Amino acid sequence: MVGAGFAGVECVRRLERRLTPNEADVTLVTPFSYQLYLPLLPQVASGVLTPQSIALSLRRSRKYRTRIIPGGAIGVDLKAKVCVIRTITDEIVDEPYDYIVLAPGSVTRTFDIPGLVDHAFGMKTLAEAAYIRDHVISQLDLADASPDPAERAARLQFVVVGGGYAGTETAACLQRLTHAAVKRYPRLDPRLIKWHLIDIAPKLMPELGEKLGRSAYEILTRRGIEISLKTSVAKAGPDEVTFTDGRVVPTHTLIWTAGVVASPLIATLGAETVKGRLAVTADMALPGHDGVFALGDAAAVPNLAKGEGEVCPPTAQHAMRQGRHVADNVIASLRGEPKQPYVHKDLGLVVDLGGKDAVSKPLGIELHGLPAQVVARGYHWSALRTNVAKTRVMTNWLLNAVAGDDFVRTGFQARKPAKLRDFEYTDAYLTPEEVQAHVAASRAAQ
Repeated sequence: MVGAGFAGVECVRRLERRLTPNEADVTLVTPFSYQLYLPLLPQVASGVLTPQSIALSLRRSRKYRTRIIPGGAIGVDLKAKVCVIRTITDEIVDEPYDYIVLAPGSVTRTFDIPGLVDHAFGMKTLAEAAYIRDHVISQLDLADASPDPAERAARLQFVVVGGGYAGTETAACLQRLTHAAVKRYPRLDPRLIKWHLIDIAPKLMPELGEKLGRSAYEILTRRGIEISLKTSVAKAGPDEVTFTDGRVVPTHTLIWTAGVVASPLIATLGAETVKGRLAVTADMALPGHDGVFALGDAAAVPNLAKGEGEVCPPTAQHAMRQGRHVADNVIASLRGEPKQPYVHKDLGLVVDLGGKDAVSKPLGIELHGLPAQVVARGYHWSALRTNVAKTRVMTNWLLNAVAGDDFVRTGFQARKPAKLRDFEYTDAYLTPEEVQAHVAASRAAQ
């Protein structure tokens, strides 16, 4: 099993429950022995939740018997049936398999924009969220200490790129953070704090529909967030960002959340892809290769509930259900039984904008305000895998609602770079030819 996201963890849990110890050995390849609950990452960045509360331990279950290899898969040789892994100590190891399930997830989608990967922050990992929180608070500290009005204004401008769920929730949650924190800085003029949310699309979160999308737009603009649609970044620098409409915004904070693409691991297979995602059948098997399955963000799983030619969107809702379903298909293959196609109809969408603000569309019913917030948080809380995580998250929500935030910087990454270039590791993967050459050399040396 490659990947410990929603898809990978659900698959492993199902395999453990339904396979006997003598029937198969299960191995999981992941850099961290926890599952990150990504939808709540903006609340970690804004300090509503602690990082530990959304990092769900894979070893907490007493029945857990899966072997974990701490590292990342950097190549797969489909003919030799070998997964090439780089461990967290940079050792390269070969792991043979009979069946392999690929759920490596996705990486941040970037474009060839000058300065982007060197100066923009991402929001895909727990470390990035924790760093962004420290960074945003540090901008308030530095602005408060600076005697230069131009520097003060630049440090109090923040730019978020991406009008989807991640970008919208990130901008909304962090704007609430700065709005509350500035009250502790009597020397700072709150009117200097400016948040910009930009997206190349003509509408904000079009998946929500016209009414809810407009409602989210109005909530954010009422808070003072400046939303610019049909706009992107032309150039990024250490202290300013140039928009494609010609505007130059002095800022030290550029957060990039403009979509995702499949993990570069998929390209190492040399197999057919659909917009970068691995082309699989409706039962999530890779055509022409026995024992190979793929799902989640990295696979173009046919969406039979939508119709022919449609593929499932890269959402947690689909990934969790695909994980359980592919486990059943792996077990069926192991036992010589027929595999079943994956079919699931979306249950709805939830967007938490912080405080009492939210927009939700459960089962097609449009909600906004407090009812939408109850649905959004209720959905996330119920989707958390362990009771410990549920308790931590609920406690954090209650404590934040009652006592607020202390706006403390941890400083544990203060001297380390933390831009997109430093977290994606996209140059760590092998080419299909390098994978085959490596496996062949390893076997020759044995």
